[in-house]
Amino acid sequence: MKHFEANFDGLVGPTHNYAGLSFGNVASLNNAAATSSPKDAAKQGLQKAKALAELGLVQGMLAPQERPDLHTLRRIGFTGTDAAILNKAAKEAPALLRACCSASSMWTANAATVSPSADTHDGKLHFTPANLVDKLHRSIEPTTTGNILQATFNDSRFFKHHQHLPEHASFGDEGAANHTRLCSEYGHAGVELFVYGQEATNPQAPKPQKFPARQTLEASQAVARLHQLDDEGTVYIQQNPDVIDQGVFHNDVIAVGNQNVLFYHEQAFLNTQEKLAEIQRKFGDSEVHFIEVPTSKVAIQDAVKSYLFNTQVVTLPSGEMAIIAPTNCQENPAVFAYLNELVTLGTPIKQVLYFDVKQSMQNGGGPACLRLRVAMNQDEVAAVNQHTLMNDALFARLNQWVDKHYRDRLTVADLADPQLVIESRTALDELTQIMKLGSVYQFQR
Repeated sequence: MKHFEANFDGLVGPTHNYAGLSFGNVASLNNAAATSSPKDAAKQGLQKAKALAELGLVQGMLAPQERPDLHTLRRIGFTGTDAAILNKAAKEAPALLRACCSASSMWTANAATVSPSADTHDGKLHFTPANLVDKLHRSIEPTTTGNILQATFNDSRFFKHHQHLPEHASFGDEGAANHTRLCSEYGHAGVELFVYGQEATNPQAPKPQKFPARQTLEASQAVARLHQLDDEGTVYIQQNPDVIDQGVFHNDVIAVGNQNVLFYHEQAFLNTQEKLAEIQRKFGDSEVHFIEVPTSKVAIQDAVKSYLFNTQVVTLPSGEMAIIAPTNCQENPAVFAYLNELVTLGTPIKQVLYFDVKQSMQNGGGPACLRLRVAMNQDEVAAVNQHTLMNDALFARLNQWVDKHYRDRLTVADLADPQLVIESRTALDELTQIMKLGSVYQFQR
């Protein structure tokens, strides 16, 4: 049976804007209040997804959230018509309105943690939506995320869906952005790496001092239990608190893995050598390629600005690995020099492919943020909602849909426009018909 690692990218929503909501994310804060282009952002994301499909990879799309989220504004006491609620929120609580208009679900690396059937006791592919409790604008996503995942992976013979973890800081969970999987082949049992920022129940343990640690050890352990993973197939690694305080808000900003390759910065983790030895022991007899990028070649700030590690490492049909990088990596001299050197070092990574995802980058998300990785066998791929898988027809249809419904420009002030609600709901209702998702949104129920 054939096995694949599919990438499911998040469709950028109609309210894509720069509100600077993500404390700890340098790009998000630096570009606050800039004018965005929802249309350009959506098309950049679609172009990257289509390009990966053309490389021969399995590529899917996940629908965005309903925004503006009037349901949440009603929950916190705003009343009246949709227009009245937007008007009141804009005047009385503009920060809350901005949170309820975020298009952050485009970064589906935060949507969920996924464990493939090769790793789980029941032989099913497990999904747990991330609760994202550290950020208000993301904490309102998990229920709809669960609906979208269930509509996409909708065959209970193959897929097991869990509720998100309890909505408390002790179980802060940011999904696949702090999780990666190493394996010899996608269909073989692998080693799942859970990277956490702090231990919530151990006040003496190290943690960052400036920016929050969004993932807890307790959350990672809970997901591993839910997914029925063996201890010999899991490794828990603490992210270096010092790099979190330098803007490395998720592990996928400082490390990325694929099959038998772990590509990481030398400052990424605590107790690095001990943990690498544990990974190799649990991996087995085959070699793991630990590609460590030294600070002397790429400083932390260069890694954060360019998103060198928020790249996708993919295995092409030829068997060679390639890095899918943002064009920002070409524009940073130190990073570009390093990547040019990397492909000559004899590692499995043989080429670098660059994509323009600047609309996403300016809000703090690179190519790896935009995708949820799902390792599947051919039967599981066949059981996916086929209307969500990228091909020429879906690419054309979604581009037409974006052209029809998305604005060219959007400012933070535009978020209070009642017409934006109508535009967004009309677009999303049509999208659920294109992708055959059913009624996944609150306004459809």
